[in-house]
Amino acid sequence: MKIAQTLAAGLAAFGLLASVPASAAPMSSAEKLRRLDIMLMVTGLRCRTTADNFQADYGRFTTNHIAELNAASNAMKAELAGRHGAAGATRALDRLSVIMANSYGQGHPWLDCRQLKQVTRGLADARGSEPLVAAADQLLESTGTPQFAWLRR
Repeated sequence: MKIAQTLAAGLAAFGLLASVPASAAPMSSAEKLRRLDIMLMVTGLRCRTTADNFQADYGRFTTNHIAELNAASNAMKAELAGRHGAAGATRALDRLSVIMANSYGQGHPWLDCRQLKQVTRGLADARGSEPLVAAADQLLESTGTPQFAWLRR
């Protein structure tokens, strides 16, 4: 996949992912997918007035991965229902989604619009949830050295 090779080469020097504190609970795959979707949505909105508008790529991403994204949302609601009850789970997920979105209100911590466009194109063509979770592991961190092996699948 040419996009994957271009992205991997172009971003090899970027990164410096912060480690998660030992006391923090590990993120579920469902939460990773939800956060990835929200990050792409918010940063896509930020980039829409630039030469690197990737709204169409984000649209392809959501269309191609709607099953995975909906399953992640449903899994998160089920997790939250255990703590907040069925009625409270939707409100809790909405609050969490707003918090996630706000964290990207000023943009991605280490990718610019051009790079996010490349990432989104690659993710739109990915198959299944495994490469999305692998991408989320790298893209949702604040710093680091991304390998983007998930784009070569």
